[in-house]
Amino acid sequence: MKKLFLSSSFADVAQLFPDFAKDELKGKRVTFIPTASLPEKVVFYVRAGKKALEQLGLIVDELEISTASHKEISKKLQNNDYIYVTGGNTFFLLQELQKTGTDKIITEQIKTGKIYIGESAGSIILAPNIEYAMDLDNPKKAPELKDNASLSIVKFYPVPHHTNAPFKKAVEKIISRYDSTMELMPISNSQVIIVKGNKVEIKE
Repeated sequence: MKKLFLSSSFADVAQLFPDFAKDELKGKRVTFIPTASLPEKVVFYVRAGKKALEQLGLIVDELEISTASHKEISKKLQNNDYIYVTGGNTFFLLQELQKTGTDKIITEQIKTGKIYIGESAGSIILAPNIEYAMDLDNPKKAPELKDNASLSIVKFYPVPHHTNAPFKKAVEKIISRYDSTMELMPISNSQVIIVKGNKVEIKE
């Protein structure tokens, strides 16, 4: 059963995670993938997300997929209890996931029922395609990305930072452009999309 916790800003919704996980969190290990933040100038959310996880009692095991070996990527994703993918540039993130084969490993782990936590770009990459995110992120930061087909773990398209600065106008543009043709799911920084099996709901 799929268990997904898809946020815009994890630090703002971390208090909802224990009820979602229904686990004793203390001492559990989370594979923390900050790769999407590499091409970005503003990265405070990486530290904030890490701190929020640690405050929940989790052990953060960082995994930079753009430099890690395939063996290290496989081992951490398979052995740790949870997977966390931070925000940043969605196109760069997808490029590195595809180049390293991490996309396939994450997909396999989600299918086994492992909890996946996404933040912004980390939420968007579970959609069937990330082209709709061009108003939020610059695709030119991923020159080696072959196509925009993503992990396709969910059928809907998460739209993070709805109503939140500095992304408010970009999100409105995405909604006006794609709302009639795609199943968009906009969430603010204080909301989270919870997926358990086929059940999808937004909480705050």
